Amino acid sequence: MPRSVLSVLLVFLIAACRLAASVERPELPLGSPLPDFKLPGIDGRDYTPADFAKAEVFVIIFTCDHCPTAQAYEERIKKLVTDYQPRGVAFLAINPNHAEAVRFDEMGYTDLGDTFDEMKERAAHSHFNFPYVDDGPTQAVAEKFGAVATPHVYIFDRSRHLRFTGRIDDSEREDYARNHDTHDALEAILAGREPAVTHTKVFGCSIKWREKAADNQRWLAKVAKEPVALTQADAAVLRELRANAASGKIRLINAWATWCGPCVSEFDELVEQNLRFRHRDFELVTLAAQFPDEEPKVLKFLQDHHASTRNLIFGTTDKYALIEALDPEWNGALPHTLLIGPDGQVLYRETGSIDFLALRRAIVPALNAIKPWGGLSPIKPVKG
Repeated sequence: MPRSVLSVLLVFLIAACRLAASVERPELPLGSPLPDFKLPGIDGRDYTPADFAKAEVFVIIFTCDHCPTAQAYEERIKKLVTDYQPRGVAFLAINPNHAEAVRFDEMGYTDLGDTFDEMKERAAHSHFNFPYVDDGPTQAVAEKFGAVATPHVYIFDRSRHLRFTGRIDDSEREDYARNHDTHDALEAILAGREPAVTHTKVFGCSIKWREKAADNQRWLAKVAKEPVALTQADAAVLRELRANAASGKIRLINAWATWCGPCVSEFDELVEQNLRFRHRDFELVTLAAQFPDEEPKVLKFLQDHHASTRNLIFGTTDKYALIEALDPEWNGALPHTLLIGPDGQVLYRETGSIDFLALRRAIVPALNAIKPWGGLSPIKPVKG
């Protein structure tokens, strides 16, 4: 291909990327009719405006799984449904996020991402009492509405014209909320009045638009170039590691081996947990339960899997002494995983393959207890 043609193509691609990065999505104006949509719900059916035709008032809330602000409002959304559904108000929650555009380090406050399967898990675990649908693959509905952040509320009257758009209330920390804008707007519309407030700003995680997926891939490529090191650890090091007396962090220790099938098969997902939480008070330590002379083989594996974590290998040939030093309750089977709080308390222990969802549900509350997000109260784990 001639160089001039390549130059033209390069200029075109750069321009296209800049255009994608500067896409404007204006918010739906007040008074607008309800945009049409057809979205798949986690219950296996598709939802359209016709499904809510009998409702006196129709509320659409753009929300998601990964955003801590969205999580903070889950119980308040459920209460709105409980209070207003008997009065003829219908609710629909829409996930607007393109799942591949959510970086691992944007999931440092959550147990779940924004894929369709994870939406199902969030709804079941949090006992959602409203339909939850996915707009993430195309984001066509979020674009029509001009959704800004999660959560973002839109309220339509009986004629399905937009009467209110904005926040649920004025603080994600419920104790600090003073203006209950969605509640007040619903009361006014049900009474046939114009809401005193029809539009507010919203606060929360920005919508993860699909063009951000390319940025995500660039970030992953950058992460993959981080240096990887391996250090030998004797019994004293392992006892200190287990005590976790001075780190001030939640410490995740995974004992594994290159010849252990379950260890190898879950190793990449283990590294993902580090990418999720390492910007918080968190440390992942991998411990190769192998002889010191196997260090080159172990290091090669770690480099191939981009494990830019703290990596250790047994520093002596007495494996049983090292097993005892790390965890007297460990029977020696691999893999073996410990999650330890800053006070040395074991928060999660698993011998065998890791249940990563259960692990994250131990990590997130523990991290929030050390340093809540945004200076706010820790996210309370939801009982299953």
